[in-house]
Amino acid sequence: MVIAFEWYGCLLLLTGMAGSISQRTDPLMPPAPEYAHSIRLDGDIILGGLFPVHARGERGAPCGELKKEKGIHRLEAMLFAIDLINKDPDLLPNVTLGARILDTCSRDTYALEQSLTFVQALIERDSTDVRCASGEQPIFAKPDKIVGVIGAAASSVSIMVANILRLFKIPQISYASTAPELSDNTRYDFFSRVVPPDSYQAQAMLDIVTAMGWNYVSTLASEGNYGESGVEAFVQISRETGGVCIAQSLKIPREPRPGEFDKIILRLLETPNARAVVMFANEDDIRRVLDAAKRNNQTGHFLWVGSDSWGSKISPVVQQESVAEGAITILPKRASIEAFDRYFKSRSLSNNRRNVWFAEFWEENFGCKLGMHGKRPGSPKKCTGLEKVGRDSTYEQEGKVQFVMDAVYAMAYALHRMHRDLCSGYPGLCPRMSNIDGKELLGYIRNVSFNGSAKTLVVFNENGDAPGRYDIYQYQITNRSTEYRIIGHWTDQLHLNMKAMQWASGDSSVPASVCSLPCQTGERKKVVKGVLCCWHCERCEGYHYQASEFTCQLCPYEQRPDQNRTGCQPIPIIKLEWHSPWAVAPIFIAILGILATTFVVVTFVRHNDTPIVRASGREMSYVLLTGIFLCYVTTFPMIAAPGLAVCSFRRIFLGLGMCFSYAALLTKTNRIHRIFEQGKRSVAAPRFISPASQLVITFSLISVQLMGVFVWFVADPPHTIVDYGEQRTQDPENARGVLKCDISDLSLICSLGYSILLMVTCTVYAIKTRGVPETFNEAKPIGFTMYTTCIIWLAFIPIFFGTAQSAERMYIQTATLTVSLSLSASVSLGMLYMPKVYIIILHPEQNVPKCKRSFKAIVTAATMTNKLSQLASERPNGEVKTELCESVDNSSEYRRLLYHKSFENHCLRYTYIHLFI
Repeated sequence: MVIAFEWYGCLLLLTGMAGSISQRTDPLMPPAPEYAHSIRLDGDIILGGLFPVHARGERGAPCGELKKEKGIHRLEAMLFAIDLINKDPDLLPNVTLGARILDTCSRDTYALEQSLTFVQALIERDSTDVRCASGEQPIFAKPDKIVGVIGAAASSVSIMVANILRLFKIPQISYASTAPELSDNTRYDFFSRVVPPDSYQAQAMLDIVTAMGWNYVSTLASEGNYGESGVEAFVQISRETGGVCIAQSLKIPREPRPGEFDKIILRLLETPNARAVVMFANEDDIRRVLDAAKRNNQTGHFLWVGSDSWGSKISPVVQQESVAEGAITILPKRASIEAFDRYFKSRSLSNNRRNVWFAEFWEENFGCKLGMHGKRPGSPKKCTGLEKVGRDSTYEQEGKVQFVMDAVYAMAYALHRMHRDLCSGYPGLCPRMSNIDGKELLGYIRNVSFNGSAKTLVVFNENGDAPGRYDIYQYQITNRSTEYRIIGHWTDQLHLNMKAMQWASGDSSVPASVCSLPCQTGERKKVVKGVLCCWHCERCEGYHYQASEFTCQLCPYEQRPDQNRTGCQPIPIIKLEWHSPWAVAPIFIAILGILATTFVVVTFVRHNDTPIVRASGREMSYVLLTGIFLCYVTTFPMIAAPGLAVCSFRRIFLGLGMCFSYAALLTKTNRIHRIFEQGKRSVAAPRFISPASQLVITFSLISVQLMGVFVWFVADPPHTIVDYGEQRTQDPENARGVLKCDISDLSLICSLGYSILLMVTCTVYAIKTRGVPETFNEAKPIGFTMYTTCIIWLAFIPIFFGTAQSAERMYIQTATLTVSLSLSASVSLGMLYMPKVYIIILHPEQNVPKCKRSFKAIVTAATMTNKLSQLASERPNGEVKTELCESVDNSSEYRRLLYHKSFENHCLRYTYIHLFI
């Protein structure tokens, strides 16, 4: 490669692009000229060094103000390490290390220009076109051959320089560059570093954010490789692991305009819930961000999480302590090197002439001026040269000093082992190392392993990265003093002492930086589209419970959510209790009915042969009273706790009592109807009117009901069920399962349907016999009984089926059914038997026989009565009676009755009695 360089004159001895400086004899002489931007130490092997001695210049100037810690401390650390190595007889014996140290001025483009000095010896010069004014060829000084470079600090500078050094196969070891991009061994194969990359740092910072419970954060990066790569690594890892969302990712421009930092603060406030701000920014940007937050009255709002560029530095927080309070920062694990402290405090203008920037540091550190050409023209104080670092000024070792020394030692150990392998036993440099192969040296660098200046292991992986070891700091204000306090460390995993943390509010609890507050138990998260950390909390309603963080599921049908809605529990099972108001009233009515029925039965039994009992039809009366009794008794199995026996009794007795009652009444009304219908046609007696026939007919009707119940038992054996739908209210707390017999509404209709059919038929016959004379008074009470019973059951139907959707369905339907049965029985008992009991008990004088009639006379009387009723409106009463009586049998008994004044009131009344004898 041939490059033509600008020449500076025939008499000028070129010592590099910037040139070296000569030693000064006067300790108080002014600093070196402006073109002096390098330090040169002679040695057998020359190492390059890149340090940000000055800040970035403004308004076109390449360099700005001096950096005392990040510049001078680090630079002196390299010089100190070289001194120690050269004095060590066991490390590179008989070989002296030299150095060529350049100032990068914290600018990557300027650093690139400076780094060309390192490759001068590897560039073939074409001087054919270069002539002195006298026509002679110029004399070029032989440039130093740089075998390796220590630096740079900023990742952007290291990336820029690494692209040049790899072309010339010059190994590079950085002491501060942490950009993940530099881990790409295909692009930066000659780059190594003694600090861990930001991919480790990003993981450590993500672990911190997660440990704090912050899932909604913003990121802020300085424009350049360090800031952008660090934030990119943080965002990438947070996406892969989940749990942390990025509210905003902001970038600080390289050349920020006035008011730029105020705009950044205002943009961060657009997402006020994202209080945590993860910063990958340089020291200057950090200071200006804090200052903007202070100007905008946001002290205590932001929760800063700073990268190693913030670390434990004082400069970013000076005069902004309140805004920075509580900031959590991270720094590669390091230790203060006491030997360096002693070395640096001993430096003075007289013993440190090799550092061309030390005079400028002296003025800056002590606030004085060196002579007329000093860098601080406005300072009234003159330097005496007798000032002492640490005594007349504050001093604190810069955080990267350890890593600078480790980088120099790593290069030295690599050269030592290379020398041992190539120059075995040869004092000094052997011919094989006169021209060191950079690629071969890189192999030795990657294989070094030693305890560094802080007694920590220094090794490199295949990408040239050091292992991740970080200390976690928090900036705290205590008793009017400020300090960075170590609160934990990270080595592959986070170890954090939460009790050691302190926040601006004075509260020990960790401030929140979340998009949405955690949902309460029984609530699911409805995630906002595109933002996993933002959600709305929705209550699991109804019979749903919280199955997971994001879902609600329906409980099984027989269960309901528990109180916290985190699971399901069985729905309580209820049944109609004896003490329930819905049961007390039916039971009371039933007991009264049973007592009344028993009283009637006992009365009839005791007066079994009296005319009233005999005229009532003893056999049919007992059947009817049995049905009435069963109607009352049915109340008890309907209210009792469901079981196999209870359910069986319910099926049997539900329609049996009504069937007994209405079968008997139907037989009675049918007999009356047939007798009077027969009397219209002839005096012959109808068939099947004897008591035995009546019982056969009645029990035949009853057997139909029993047969239906038997079929029901066979087709669907009785059993209990728990009905969870009957009282499945909207509020699960009120939901109940009802223990009941498996009797559906259709089964109930079928069971009662036959009895209702008998009742309706009986009512029809009651209507047909309504014309029977009043003296045949058994038909009228039966008619009134059936009319009243129909009204009861007509009222029953809408009440029973109209409450099918009610939460009180079980109670209402059971009470309605039992009361309806009891009322039906009470109507029959009251209208048919209470008048007879009244006569039997209170008027026994009326319970005596009057006269007896043959059946022929009875039929004749019935026929005469019918005819009398038909002709009553056509003829006078006497004529009708006379005509009717002429057709009667010539029996002397009837002739006497024919002319008796009370024929109808006497004869017909007792004729009716004989109908049932």
